[in-house]
Amino acid sequence: MSTFVDSVIAEIVKPGVQSLMESRYFADLRAGKLSIRQLQGFALQHYITNVALCKGFTLCMVKYAHDPELHAHFLHQFNEEQYHPELTKRFGLALGLTEADFQNVTFIFECLAHTSAALRGMLEGAPAENRAWALVNESMVCRYSEEFATYLPKHYAVPEPALEFFKVHWVADQDHTQRAAAVIVKYARTERDEHLVRQISKHAVRFKLAKFDGIYREYA
Repeated sequence: MSTFVDSVIAEIVKPGVQSLMESRYFADLRAGKLSIRQLQGFALQHYITNVALCKGFTLCMVKYAHDPELHAHFLHQFNEEQYHPELTKRFGLALGLTEADFQNVTFIFECLAHTSAALRGMLEGAPAENRAWALVNESMVCRYSEEFATYLPKHYAVPEPALEFFKVHWVADQDHTQRAAAVIVKYARTERDEHLVRQISKHAVRFKLAKFDGIYREYA
């Protein structure tokens, strides 16, 4: 890890994770006050986000086909992520959703903005900028997966197989965060690169907070 990346984590990522944990979505989850519909909202919106991100990883493999190291990075990410839409769906089905619900779901505004910004970074952003988005999001997914895996069985009697999405991310995204950081260390070579990493990291925090606030309100 570099001093620069350490500073991004300390000054942007960790406070962002803390803000997410203090949001009303996760406060209500811990208290058992989140509605089933709000949990279903997460499943539906995250499912279509995961589908879109899997497509983004395949496009990144094409984008960096000339670069063996970056191609291998995005191949690894795709291999890790390709099963996650189905794991999200399994969680939603356990909450009473149907296959038709997943086939017909559309993005709410905040989740569309979040996913669109992520794909923009994957397709247009330079490597360090691209992985800044991952550094924030993987850190947040890792932390909130711990919350879901802990409090869903406690308050909502969600069966064990339906928790696999969260248990996988609780562990796997620690590795994903480290991989994203390694790319940033290597490719953030100039002051502008570092500026973009900080800027995108701040944006990613705001998008993630808005995503959960949107789900909370839309599925109330």
